[in-house]
Amino acid sequence: MSQPPRIFDSALIRQHLARRSDSADFVHDLVLADLEDRLATLIREFPKALIIGPDTAKLPLSGQTASAQFAFERIDSFSGEDDMPPIEGDNYNLIVSLLHLQVVNDVPGYLLRLRQKLAPDGLLMIAALGGETLTELREAFLAADALVYGGSSARVVPMIQVRDAGALLQRAGLALPVADVETHQVRYSSPFALMSELKALGASNPLVDRPRKLAGPALLAAAANAYLVRDGDPDGRVRATLEIIWLSGWLPHESQQKPLKPGSATVRLQDVLGRST
Repeated sequence: MSQPPRIFDSALIRQHLARRSDSADFVHDLVLADLEDRLATLIREFPKALIIGPDTAKLPLSGQTASAQFAFERIDSFSGEDDMPPIEGDNYNLIVSLLHLQVVNDVPGYLLRLRQKLAPDGLLMIAALGGETLTELREAFLAADALVYGGSSARVVPMIQVRDAGALLQRAGLALPVADVETHQVRYSSPFALMSELKALGASNPLVDRPRKLAGPALLAAAANAYLVRDGDPDGRVRATLEIIWLSGWLPHESQQKPLKPGSATVRLQDVLGRST
């Protein structure tokens, strides 16, 4: 079987994360708040739960469903040699992966290996940055590269589209797959303020085929100008899109709901809607 192409440099990502500042990470906080809300809707107990994320110190020690509190085991998503962090346990009732899937080279393999760690009727929940994230910055650098260098370079990470997410869950053999998206518009004082925050959060370019030459003043100025022209507001600030895709699926179990077989209905639609006159 052929290996998937290496799009992301995992070693470089670890280096970027190690150099992060202690500034607040609003994206991480936003995802954790959303996770808390989603767990609160479940009437379920999770005796054995695992959470995976880029900074174990910021991951929660416990979670709360509508019916019970539970403890999380925590694992750093970049603690392994490849895309998959080392998970020694198995038969987890719940596995949560936060802000990792968008920089995984082998997405189907990653989902399959997490599935293998679930107990029967176990739940997998994933939050990842979606394909519309930083689309404004991507377009600005494409325009700047064309203007300054006469071509384009890979400077912003390609991300998963929500339309593909449900199929990935089904391919991994998960039942009752659900994919939904949360879209946020964030405003910055300037394009340079956005770029500085990305660097502070350890989100610099992690692509294997990234340009080896650092972006010079001419390119950055051209990108900032293109950004202001396309996505600037009248007050001089700029908009940036943040798209968070949430995926969930269950390890198949006989107790789960299943679709009815065609022709098995006992009530006619006409009886429900009433006869037309």
